[in-house]
This record gives sequence, structure tokens and C-alpha cells, in this order.
Amino acid sequence: MKEERQKISLQHSFAVFFLIATVLLWTKTYVIQLTQFNLGAEGAYQQFLLWMNPLGSTLLFLGLAFLAKGRRKFVAVIIIDALLSFLLYANVLYYRFFNDFITLPTLTQTQNFGEVGGSVVTLLHPADILFFADVALLAVLFAVRGKEIQAPDYSRKSIAAVLSGAIAISALNLAMAEADRPELLTRGFDRNYIVKYLGMYNYTIYDAVQSTRASAQRVMADSDDITEIVNFTRSHYAKPDPAYFGAGKGMNVIYVHLESIQSFLIDYQLHGEEVTPFLNSMTRDENTLYFDNFFHQTAQGKTADAEYMIENSLFGLSQGAAFTTKGMNTYQSAPAILGQKQGYTSAVFHGNKGSFWNRDEIYKSFGFDRFYDSSYYDMNPEDLAQYGLNDKPFFQQSVEHLKTLPQPFYSKFITVTHHHPFTLTGAEATIEPHTTGNKTVDYYFQTARYADEALKQFFQQLKEEGLYDNSMIIMYGDHYGISKNHNRAMSQVIGREVTPFESAGLQRTPLMIRVPGMEGGMKHEYTGQIDLLPTMMHLLGIESKNYIHFGTDMLSKEHDDIIPFRKGDFVSGKYTYTEGTYYDSRSGEEISEEDLPEAEKYKEMAERKLALSDRVVNGDLLRFYTPDDFQQVDRSQYRYNHRDATEDAE
Repeated sequence: MKEERQKISLQHSFAVFFLIATVLLWTKTYVIQLTQFNLGAEGAYQQFLLWMNPLGSTLLFLGLAFLAKGRRKFVAVIIIDALLSFLLYANVLYYRFFNDFITLPTLTQTQNFGEVGGSVVTLLHPADILFFADVALLAVLFAVRGKEIQAPDYSRKSIAAVLSGAIAISALNLAMAEADRPELLTRGFDRNYIVKYLGMYNYTIYDAVQSTRASAQRVMADSDDITEIVNFTRSHYAKPDPAYFGAGKGMNVIYVHLESIQSFLIDYQLHGEEVTPFLNSMTRDENTLYFDNFFHQTAQGKTADAEYMIENSLFGLSQGAAFTTKGMNTYQSAPAILGQKQGYTSAVFHGNKGSFWNRDEIYKSFGFDRFYDSSYYDMNPEDLAQYGLNDKPFFQQSVEHLKTLPQPFYSKFITVTHHHPFTLTGAEATIEPHTTGNKTVDYYFQTARYADEALKQFFQQLKEEGLYDNSMIIMYGDHYGISKNHNRAMSQVIGREVTPFESAGLQRTPLMIRVPGMEGGMKHEYTGQIDLLPTMMHLLGIESKNYIHFGTDMLSKEHDDIIPFRKGDFVSGKYTYTEGTYYDSRSGEEISEEDLPEAEKYKEMAERKLALSDRVVNGDLLRFYTPDDFQQVDRSQYRYNHRDATEDAE
């Protein structure tokens, strides 16, 4: 009898410990999801789901501790709690920077982690230590009572009951979520919805399943899979406008990748000064087309996604970056097309390590002839930004390499100074910061001014080297610099409340295309990064019809102006869809019930483009389709390391 009472006492000892851990982790997760992420839970039903959704997965993961032996059960609970807490905190930090959640493919981008340390430090808050308070409490409790508490081995039936109960709660959670958001998992472009309805831990499971499925697509793909893609892209082909087709034929092409430049900077005045006077002047240049409704369409890959789209007219992935996970795919990219069609030499200039974003590998698949990474530059410590060489010395040194390229050349310059956390030395800052009180927003304007000055210097160098008047220059903003997390400060910047509609509008980035001899002007067409490749090809007089492109020529009268964002939202000249609501793109007002059916067709088209592009990328389908007069790129023909280049020369 005494032994029986002791056994019950031991069981209660661990059960109480387990219950305490569950309540603490459940409560902490709910509070973090509520306060650290902008999930947009509306109404009592969604708020209830937000409160409920951590419970099932918390019980499931902590319940695994029942499988351990004896007192190890207590240690297992603490370890599992610590791991889940770390997962939560990692997502909090990631969300503060990217306004998004970590996916499994982003964890493969570890070669980038060493480069972003300075940015991460700016995201840390002293109160963050509280995220691990429950772990510390459990550890102290176990340490203090460790000699007294034991845990018996539970029967399989008891363990199954705990785990089955956890799964049942999660299943109920999913059913309730599906009732409010049908096809939640099958149309899961938006990670925000998954976390809001199912919670952070179930989202992690969902993400792992999606990542595994995406990885398996290449193995399962065959030549029949490309047929639907070809039919779709040909049916959405926009034939070129004769007024522009071939306007830049035979000219050099210079892409300038404007890091974190958003369109609200154009003509913006701060303290009585223009923030970007040179860019402003280019919008009025007689040979420059300025697109004021051009949108970035990047996701987790940010800069890498932007490059991926302009080189391929394929969308970046919803999880991670194609640059790091799809570097060995078959591509029909801009440098290969121009090299084969018109004899262009291609080169990328970037004052950072070649391995960053896996550039030194994926550029081989694109067919870039040369890659000038940091090994080609004088990396004076005083000239370095967080992500490489500051823009002014970068352009200064790059032109020395550019002028040695055989012409015509296709080139791309990737700038870095105007990047979070937007820091400059006192001598480099030529405009005072903004006065919103938000450091990220305030200092954004100083690095934007620096980037503008560097660009002006670059253009002057091109003129001095005789390259300006025979080069098509395309300048585009790669992605936002200020995320939605700073909307309160941004309302002071733009002088009005940043509503969901305004937030979608802030995804505009500048696009300027300068072609010597071509008539410039303002273009109001809705366009995106996905449209740049077919547009550039047509300006060079190269027909794009036979290539797999998900964008269309933005200068064509047949241009498709539905611009999908990676999570399934979209903008267009008529409708904007963001955060679950449709708006009239002209008035910014919510649309009427009468217009809803048409708007939903726009959304279906946006999602279809994303889904078909994902099939191409994940299945590596371009290996099954080669356009006429095009040869697949042979990666083995390219070497970029400066040391190797020197050895070859010797």
C-alpha cells in the first residue's frame, strides 16, 4: 500500500512538472504571437484560435518527454522547452528584420550568417531575455528539487493517450481554421495566415512538409510537365511595340541594382533638401523612361530574388531563396540569351564575397562570363559597409574593370551601402536624419543620399570613359528598405496613415530605363521585376516569344498588369488585393460586391502564375525544354575566383 502511494506520488510529481511546463510554454507562445507578430487576428473567433493554436503542438512536443526513462523525463521537458523557445525567438528576430517567418530553406543559407551579424545586433532588445524565463524557471525547479523528484516509466497506453490528445486538439484547431479560412493549407502562399490560424509550431511542421515536397518535385518531374507551362506563357505573350522594339539594339546593357531604394524617395524633401537629387533628375531625362508604378516582388531571398527575376522572368520561391537551393538548375537566362543571340560579354560587379547568396555557383548556371567579387577590389576597411564595399569606392573601382570588357557587354552592378541598419560615418552623411524617432527610418534617408551621390559619380565616370552614349542603363530598386514593422514612423514620413492599401503601395521601387536616342517620359503602367527580362530583350531587338517567361514586355500594348506578390497578394491598374481585402487601385477604397467576382479572377491569375513558376523552378523543368537557336548553358565553362583567373593568365 505504501509503495503504491509512493508510485502515485512520483507520477504526480512529473505530471505537475509537465503541466507547469505546458501552461508556461502555451501562455508564452500565445503572448509572443499576439505581441511580436502582426498576424491581423480579427474578431473573437480568430482571437480564440490564436489563443488555442499553441496548445496542441505544445502538448505534442513536450509529450515526447514521456518516452524518456526515469528522471530524464524532467531533463527532456526542459530541453524541448528550450528548443521551442529558441525557435520562437529566432522567428521574432527574423520577423523584426524581414517581416516574415523562418522557413527550412532559409536555414541552408548559413554562408550568409556571418555577413549579417551587425544587422542582427540592432534587432536585440533587453527585454528579450524574458522569452526564456520559463526555461530558467523549470531548470531552477529541477535543480532545487532534483534529489526529491523522480518519474516512473509510463505505460504505452498512457503515453499514447497524451500524444493522441495533443493530435486531437491540433486537428480540432485545423478544422476550426478551415471553417474560417477554406483551403488554408492547399493555398498556403501566405505564411502569416498559417501562423495566425495554426500557430508557430504547427507552421514549422507545415513548412518542413512543404520544403520536402518541393525538393521531391525535381525527382518526380518529366518532360510532360512542361507542356502546360509552355501553353500558358505563350498565351500570355505580349508582342513588342514597334516604336520600342530594337531601340537599344547593339548597345551595352548596364543594370544598376539600387539596394533598398523605394519610390517614395523620388522628389522627397527632408529639411528643405531633396534626398535623392540625382535620381530625381533622371526621372526627367529626355532619354529615360520612368515607371512610377513598378513593384518589387521579392520574398525571403530579397536581393537574390530580385536578381533571379530580372535574369529569368521566373518568380523567386515562397520559401528560402532559389539562389541558394536551385543553383544547379537549368536556366535560359539573360546573359546566355544575349551571348548566344548577339555576342554579348556578360559580367556582374559586387563588392562582397562571391559565395554570398551562392552567387559564385548560380551565376555559372545563368551563363555569366565574369563575376567581379570582392577579390577584385581593394577592400580598405575604412571603405566597407555591412555587406561589402561602399558604393562610391565600389563604382570607382568597378569602372576600371568595366572598360576592359569586350563590347557589347551585359553588366550588373549590385550596391550595398543603402542597406539595413542604414549606418554611415559622420563624414559620409551629407543630410541630417529624419525626425520620426525611429532609428531605422530616420537613418534610411542618410544612406539613400549617399547611394544617390555614388550613382551620380558612376554616371560621370561612364561619360568620361565614353560608355554613356552607347549603353542602355536600367536602374531598379531591388526590395523595400523599411518593412511594415515601421508603418507608424512611415506615416510621419508620407504624411498619412499607412493603411494596408498604402502599405502595398509602399512596395513600389523606382525603375528607370535610359536608352540613348529614345524618347523618354513617365510611364504609369503597373509593372514588376518579373517583366524586366522580356522588356529588355525587346528593346535589344530579341524576340522573347519562345522563352518561358512569367512577365510580359511592359512597353507592349498587350502587357499583363497583374503583378503578383509572393504570398498571393497582387496589385494591378484596376484592383489591389492585400491582407485579405480587395481595393480599387485608383481610389484606395474597398471594392463593391458587384466588382468582387472580377477581382477574384485577378487573384486566381496571380496565384496561377506563382504556382506554375514554382513548378518550373522546383521541378527544374527547363531541362526538358530548349527554345530554337538556344544551347543549354555548360556550367563547367565558367570560373570566377580571382586567384584562378590569375593562374589561368599565367
